[in-house]
Amino acid sequence: MHIHILGICGTFMGGVAILARELGMTVSGSDANVYPPMSDQLAAAGIELQQGYLAKHLDPAPDLVVMGNALSRGNPAVEYVLNKGIPYISGPQWLAENVLQDKWVLAVSGTHGKTTTSSLLAWILEDAGMAPGFLIGGVPANFGETARLGKTPFFVIEADEYDTAFFDKRSKFVHYHPRTLVINNLEFDHADIFDDLAAIQKQFHHLVRTVPSEGLLITPSHDEAVDDVLRMGCWTPQQTIGIDSGQLRASNVTDDGSQFDVSLEGEHCGSVIWSMLGHHNVSNALAAIAAARHVGVTIVQACEALSHFKGIKRRMELRGEEQGIKVYDDFAHHPTAITATLKGLRANIGDRKLIAILEPRSNTMKMGVHQQTLAESLQVADQVILLEEAGVGLSLSDIQQQLGEKAVIETSIEAIIDTVCAEAKSGDEVLIMSNGGFGCIHQKLLTALAQR
Repeated sequence: MHIHILGICGTFMGGVAILARELGMTVSGSDANVYPPMSDQLAAAGIELQQGYLAKHLDPAPDLVVMGNALSRGNPAVEYVLNKGIPYISGPQWLAENVLQDKWVLAVSGTHGKTTTSSLLAWILEDAGMAPGFLIGGVPANFGETARLGKTPFFVIEADEYDTAFFDKRSKFVHYHPRTLVINNLEFDHADIFDDLAAIQKQFHHLVRTVPSEGLLITPSHDEAVDDVLRMGCWTPQQTIGIDSGQLRASNVTDDGSQFDVSLEGEHCGSVIWSMLGHHNVSNALAAIAAARHVGVTIVQACEALSHFKGIKRRMELRGEEQGIKVYDDFAHHPTAITATLKGLRANIGDRKLIAILEPRSNTMKMGVHQQTLAESLQVADQVILLEEAGVGLSLSDIQQQLGEKAVIETSIEAIIDTVCAEAKSGDEVLIMSNGGFGCIHQKLLTALAQR
């Protein structure tokens, strides 16, 4: 069977492509923007990539077209598929019908931490010899790939609340029917498709309705937005997690989150010493431990596995060091995530200079939704550099004024690199945050620093 994937270089659709290839299907795909790490994975899997959305990419017609949710009416490829009557399906529905049938699905949802928690959970199961399948919106270093079928019934999936496709406006995760469900947290996000938090909560309630009564729902011990969802109706046993709270809890957490103890119902069960930073990642670890325990992995086993976790690409990933200056890449693009990321790094590096570079790229950010909270989220940094591009509803000048002299606005990647090269000194730490490729700024900056 030949399937062609529109929007193949998104992390989710790229994962779908890898799974389809592993199932023995012929896979091709096209996308408007092709950049690593997904493009590298697809090429390594022998999947043909084509730039742009052209009708000729679909001639001769494939057996099935899988539509990414970035595609909409008016797109030349979409119009060609509809006019020619080529069979099509959404990525989540394809996944549900071809991969998740008869699987024990462990789904990780929430506004923040989905990729990290999914990666931690998949690694714990792998380390315990359970050979899970997974589809994750990132590349865990322990696996080096974003998706695989696995060799057992267990399948870990990052469960996104974003809409499914232009013809299916339900959240992706309603297709997955998990037996184990994590809801990490819940905040307003994705302002381009949701009017308010209540609209997001309604989708999460649809998800909760799909979890069997013999399953498990893992939630934070104190999250009013999540609790509101459960008050709409919950038919599944619940386990709460938290730092110094909840049924499964972390205690004696170091300032940088690199060490902590784990207890269940007051009984000490294990300790974690690992390379991840930040209290938010301690919470992610608890969720992964709880989910793994639901399928038979002991807490002691899970804690030991976490000590061997190597991190995830684009999640506080150290991209390199030149002239004593470290450059990190992180996916943070919401004020809550930005705050957590910066605090975690600050606790680890002490009083060394921390330079934060932010590309306000998410649809929600561009719409100005975070106008009142973004500046505060960046306060932990010693210096802040903001990329200003056309068409952003966020007033960066207002953000700059709130931050004072520590903040500057630049209008190009080249200008940002010049600023860092002029001011950064040995011992400084540079954190680059964006939910896109950011014009490969990380390597460009490292090259420039090396040549300084």
